[in-house]
Amino acid sequence: MDLGLLNKVIIVTGGAKGIGEGISMKLAKEGAIPVIVGRNKEDNFVVVNKIKSHGGKSFQVEAELTSNDECKKAVNYIIAEFGRIEGLVNNAGVNDGIGLASGDYESFVASLHKNLIHYFLMAHYALAELIKSKGAIVNIGSKTAETGQGNTSAYAASNGGRNALTREWAVELLPYNIRVNSVIVSECYTPLYDSWIKTFTDPEGKLKSITTKIPLGKRMTSAEEIANMVSFLLSDCSSHTTGQLIHVDGGYVHLDRNL
Repeated sequence: MDLGLLNKVIIVTGGAKGIGEGISMKLAKEGAIPVIVGRNKEDNFVVVNKIKSHGGKSFQVEAELTSNDECKKAVNYIIAEFGRIEGLVNNAGVNDGIGLASGDYESFVASLHKNLIHYFLMAHYALAELIKSKGAIVNIGSKTAETGQGNTSAYAASNGGRNALTREWAVELLPYNIRVNSVIVSECYTPLYDSWIKTFTDPEGKLKSITTKIPLGKRMTSAEEIANMVSFLLSDCSSHTTGQLIHVDGGYVHLDRNL
């Protein structure tokens, strides 16, 4: 299927690692120009160069997304470079384990900046260009907002906020034909996930205990599968889809895990 993304400039925050890298690679494969925004320039360039080595186009902007000023500068830099923005994928974030008992004011607020506030800032600063292009926004979310997880109050709250912003923006941006959707992730194997699994005394056993609870195929979701849905939602192939929280999770959240 031709998604019609050729030469569309699409921002991908955290687009150099894990799910973000998968999204960047898929968008480039579809002919889009993924603009990777993240704090580590070296990591950004690894993916940019990988895309270019396969004949695609990409660009990177080094930015600390917890900073309002850097979010604004990043968007302005992209506008200066390309003169347009046709899509935004809010993806950057980390499950940082700030719990109710273990956290405090400072760590809770810092986690909100890492996981939620820059979603608003990037959309706010890109909005004028998205209005011009009738672009689309896709927010990446996590099951933690719906299922809970334990010892991750700030991350769960951030993802609840992401879901709420998705619905709110879908309403606010209706007059501009800007569609806003969210892809909700449950269990997707990434480098960060791998690091977490390895903290257990029996990593293989822990991983098996998780995958056996995923109804479809008893396996993890891949970054590519997340990226496929994100690309579809950014394209005109989903031209009448907005305000949706779409779970790409093998049925993890909504199906009986005893299946």
